Amino acid sequence: MSDLENKPQEETVKKRPYNLREKKEKDAAYRSLIRPELADELYDKILNIIVVQKKYRDPDYSAKDLAKELQTNTRYLSAVVNSRFGMNYSCLLNEYRIKDALHLLRDKRYADKNVEEISTMVGFANRQSFYAAFYKNMGETPNGYRKRYAEKNKK
Repeated sequence: MSDLENKPQEETVKKRPYNLREKKEKDAAYRSLIRPELADELYDKILNIIVVQKKYRDPDYSAKDLAKELQTNTRYLSAVVNSRFGMNYSCLLNEYRIKDALHLLRDKRYADKNVEEISTMVGFANRQSFYAAFYKNMGETPNGYRKRYAEKNKK
C-alpha cells in the first residue's frame, strides 16, 4: 500500500478570508414576543437614528447607547433589529458603513484619501474590521473595488 492509500481522506474545507464564518440561523423565542406595532415604531426610530442622523459613523456608538436613546433595553432592541432587519446590531451598522464607503471610494473628491482614512470616516474603529466587513458584504477588498470602479469609468 502506498502512503496515499494509508492517509485518511481529508475533507477539503474552503478557508474563508478575514476569518468570516457562515451565518447560522437561530430561533430565539423572545423575538416572537414583540408587539408588531411597537416593533414597527422602534424600526422607524432606529432607521432615523442610525441612517438619517448617521450615528453609524461613530465607532463608539453601541447598542447600549441606541437602547438608551430609544428608552428601551438592549435585549428588546436586539430582538427588533433581528426581526425587522434580519441581522444583528453590528451587522446593521456595518451595512450602512459599507454603503457610505462605497460612495466615498467612487467619489473623485475622495480620490486622495486612502482606504484606511475612508474606513475611519465611515465609522470603523480599525482597518481589519473594515476589510472584513467590506469583503463580507461585497465579495472583494476595498482597494479592489476602487480599482475596478476606476477602470470601468475610464472606458
